[in-house]
This record gives sequence, C-alpha cells and structure tokens, in this order.
Amino acid sequence: MQRRERSTSSPVTAPEAVVAAAEPVTVTVARDVRADQREAFERWAAEVLGLAAEFPGNLGTSLLRPGPGSTRYHLVYRFADGESLASWERSTERQAALQRAEHLTERVDYAHVAGLDSFFTALTPSRPGPRWRMTVLTVAAVFGITLVFQLLVSPHVASWPLPLRLLLSAVIVVVLLGYVVMPLLTRLFARWLRPRR
Repeated sequence: MQRRERSTSSPVTAPEAVVAAAEPVTVTVARDVRADQREAFERWAAEVLGLAAEFPGNLGTSLLRPGPGSTRYHLVYRFADGESLASWERSTERQAALQRAEHLTERVDYAHVAGLDSFFTALTPSRPGPRWRMTVLTVAAVFGITLVFQLLVSPHVASWPLPLRLLLSAVIVVVLLGYVVMPLLTRLFARWLRPRR
C-alpha cells in the first residue's frame, strides 16, 4: 500500500505505478470534514461516488462515516485496473466535484491497494448485485485452475509427499486467482456481477 497526503486545493491522483497496474485497484480518500459541513459533505460524497460508479471498470464504491469524536470520512472505490482508475481521476466530472468540496474539508489523505489485497478491501457496491454471482465466478475460477493443475502438473509430482503437493497446489491456485484469473473474470463479467437497475 502507498499513501500520499494532499491539501484539498490540489487534485489527488494515483501514482504512475498504480496507473500501470493490470489488476484491480482499491482507492481510499480520507477527508477531515468541517464540523458545520457534515450534511453538505455527505450529499457531495453521495454525488461523487455515484459519478465514479458510472465510469467503465468501476467495481464498487462506499462511504465510511467517522466514529465518535472523529471528523474523518473515507470514500472508497475500486476499479478493475489502473487504466480505468486513471480515466476516472482525470475526468472533468471528478475535477469539478473536487472543486465543490474544497470548502467542506480541511485535510485529504490518499491510499491505494492493488492486486490480491484489493479483494479483501471492504466495499459496499453502489449498485450491488447478488453475492451468489461472485461466489459462482470464484468457484468456476478455482475449479478451472485446479483442473488444469491436476491434468498438467499432478502427474509430474505424484511421487512428492502429500503436504508438498497440497502446498504447490495452494500456491498456484492463489497466485493465479489473485493476479490473473479473477482480475480477468471481473472485467469480463462486470455487467453480470453488478447489473444495472
């Protein structure tokens, strides 16, 4: 994870390493909101997250509200890859939205997570689809990887002790699932996973 801190007067964007990422990217923008502007900020946050949700490659958005004694809100959004994220962050819609938020907040912190870690970042999708669809897609991905492993790799390691064979299988499944198969499937099946209403 990398972090950058910015004032509200300058747009926050992903670094080049994130823009080049071919796997899903989750971004968190934390904003310290002025005490007298919380209602206005929540309206603004709903608007900007709604805009982000309409961009190609968006996989979900969420607004995390502050706890007791805190003024810090977190806007969380996930994109299928760095290029999709960059398109959103360079958009005129986002730039205009950021200008409207300048008087609402005092501090902005930016963080991103890419790759396998992004699958474990909590999100509430703006247009949530049935959870069973993600489950079906994940099962299909694991089944496909496991089948190929059994056909192509298992015969060559049949003499290995069982724990080593299981370890090799687990490593291959997790690496391919997180870095190759799920990023590809979530892009291909994005509309099926989160159907428009």
